[in-house]
Amino acid sequence: MPRSVSPVVLPRWRDPEDVFSALYATAPHAFWLDAGADSVSGWSYLGTGIPADAEAPLSMDAAHPVVHDATGPAFRGGWVGWVSYEGVPTWLRVEGMLAFDHAARRVWAFSAAGSAEDLARVADAAPTAPTVPEAEPRGVASGRHTPEEYAELIAACRERIADGDAYQLCLTTRFRLAGTVDALPAFRRLRRHASSHHAAFLRQGEVTLVSASPERFLDVRGGRVHTHPIKGTRPRHPDPARDQALAEELRTDAKERAENVMIVDLMRNDLSRVCEPSSVGVDRLLEVETYPTVHQLVSEVSGTLRPGTTIGDLLTATFPAGSMTGAPKASAMEILAGLEGAPRGVYSGAFGWIGEDGSADLAMVIRSIVVEPDATWVGAGGGITWRSVAASEVAEVGIKARAPLAAIGAVVPAGW
Repeated sequence: MPRSVSPVVLPRWRDPEDVFSALYATAPHAFWLDAGADSVSGWSYLGTGIPADAEAPLSMDAAHPVVHDATGPAFRGGWVGWVSYEGVPTWLRVEGMLAFDHAARRVWAFSAAGSAEDLARVADAAPTAPTVPEAEPRGVASGRHTPEEYAELIAACRERIADGDAYQLCLTTRFRLAGTVDALPAFRRLRRHASSHHAAFLRQGEVTLVSASPERFLDVRGGRVHTHPIKGTRPRHPDPARDQALAEELRTDAKERAENVMIVDLMRNDLSRVCEPSSVGVDRLLEVETYPTVHQLVSEVSGTLRPGTTIGDLLTATFPAGSMTGAPKASAMEILAGLEGAPRGVYSGAFGWIGEDGSADLAMVIRSIVVEPDATWVGAGGGITWRSVAASEVAEVGIKARAPLAAIGAVVPAGW
């Protein structure tokens, strides 16, 4: 979508769920990057595209200090898609798109393949989407590992840490449900029960990524980059006092704090490879963020990109995210590949948008569902340190997998 295309502003606010359901529910290649159900801030983007050259967005100049009109969307055309944990990119070139400003309650229409006026008119006329029912029960998902096997892998991680081969290892597993799943109702359920500021529905042919990710990986704008590593999780509790106690327990837990700081240091190191000397700093450290199903311990690191740095250069320096590998990164990835015994695929990768001006907003593929023609799967894991207690780590995996599996009518196996 060329930058010269003029947007059209809709005459009124429309709910992204209604518009996507009316315009793109059956489109073979479609995207919905969602700021969250009932959000009062942030932007949602939805539309269609065509499969694109996987390398094209990586050549964009990320250090170019382009700053758009503050009243308009940061993303005005380019690419939407994902990069798998193993580094395989899959992108759509945006053809038509609607941008929703949740704070200003304003909607913009962009089109490179037709008329933005026509797109705005159709979006404005979209009917209210019928309420999506709860998922029909589908039974117990099958696990790549049993809880006992995962506990043994935790012990193996602790041995490698004791040997000095790593400081932290993000050990993951997978839960699978055989048969077909309708991805859009699953996403609508997930955003209703586990809303997040970086949720997504990304359909690229026969594969659809459904996500309620709470972790922003790379925010690139105006020549600067921010990353928001998450390490540390506690479940929510219906009793307010107990819920607050869990959040405070997370904030003060020595193991969780140490784990988070390790990844902050790793991301500082990664960003220093492509940022101006002395510009990399920690903007937030060890803050608790609360979501519908979990509390998370979050930090933020940022830096000023060196002139000429491309999106590809930035991803080479930082991907996969340290929060999904461990530290040191190279050693952690090698150890985990041997322990986990199978590729992670889209899970643990990143998804989002890359603009033609070199700006980008990419989130981590966590709290996500991958829908394929004959099976659907959910990845989950957690960071292992020497202080890790196997029972707690196993329970954390179950906490993280439960909401995505519920959206497709499945439950975690016993013991998780």
